[in-house]
Amino acid sequence: MSRRAAKAPTADGAQPQHRALTTLPGGRGHDPVSRSTLIWARRRVLLLNATYEPLTAISVRRAIVLLLRERADVVHADDHGLAVHSADVSIPVPSVIRLRSFVKVPYRAVVPMSRAALMHRDRFRCGYCTAKATTIDHVVPRSRGGSHTWDNCVACCASCNHRKADRLLTELGWKLRVVPTAPKGRHWRLLATVKEIEPAWAQYIDVGAA
Repeated sequence: MSRRAAKAPTADGAQPQHRALTTLPGGRGHDPVSRSTLIWARRRVLLLNATYEPLTAISVRRAIVLLLRERADVVHADDHGLAVHSADVSIPVPSVIRLRSFVKVPYRAVVPMSRAALMHRDRFRCGYCTAKATTIDHVVPRSRGGSHTWDNCVACCASCNHRKADRLLTELGWKLRVVPTAPKGRHWRLLATVKEIEPAWAQYIDVGAA
């Protein structure tokens, strides 16, 4: 990309008006307690391989650096028109970027379990009653020999978690709505690191895949 980022015209041919966020990384005048600082710190950008395969979620700062070094291109920009500015550069804040060169990533069949990934696997629904899940439950309690593994953990609502405590499902007469299994697919390594998936990411991440 050029040093001065071109702004794509809107449907009526007018140039979009990007709202200024902050100076570019390393720029002067950066307010460490401003709203823009919080966006730099918390917001994540989906990084795609050259083949459009999702690789990982990176910070906005890292994404901007890749764009400035012409190692990546913007695939989707912020829906609200946010942009970063310096004296001679204006770049829309990206939500998805794509590497220009293919990066070979070693494939590991076993997906590490994390709270975020398990919640995505169960679609944030309780494995017992389908209510909104807020925690994780061990089907066979750890106090009774249960393991902390994909096939023994489910997303769970606070009510079911409290009622179940350290008892077995047979003791309660409960049944799981879906048998828990380990998810498969490269994108699950990404889901293990992020809690929320932005709408623009959905077409690149098959969250519903098992």
